[in-house]
Amino acid sequence: MLPLLTGFVADAASPVLHLAAEVTDSPNTTGLADWLRGFFGPLFLVIVSIVAIFFLFTREITRFAQFIILAIFIGIVFYVPGIIEVLAVAIARAMGVNTE
Repeated sequence: MLPLLTGFVADAASPVLHLAAEVTDSPNTTGLADWLRGFFGPLFLVIVSIVAIFFLFTREITRFAQFIILAIFIGIVFYVPGIIEVLAVAIARAMGVNTE
């Protein structure tokens, strides 16, 4: 039997499946996104800095500009995670789709 199933209760009308109401071993994920952002944010900035300095020292200005533009877009999505929803709603409204 599955661990979340506690059993069947049969009525005259229909059988009803009861699931466990409380799971006491569930992990606490409160603040997990903030913790991950706080951990990987500085790591992202260090990697971007190292790669940007490498492109500057090798005088690959075109690749440097492409990399910086890409890093800025990734950084915006990483540091402002709600921007994806805002952009999607704005694009949908611009196309005339009702988003209510």
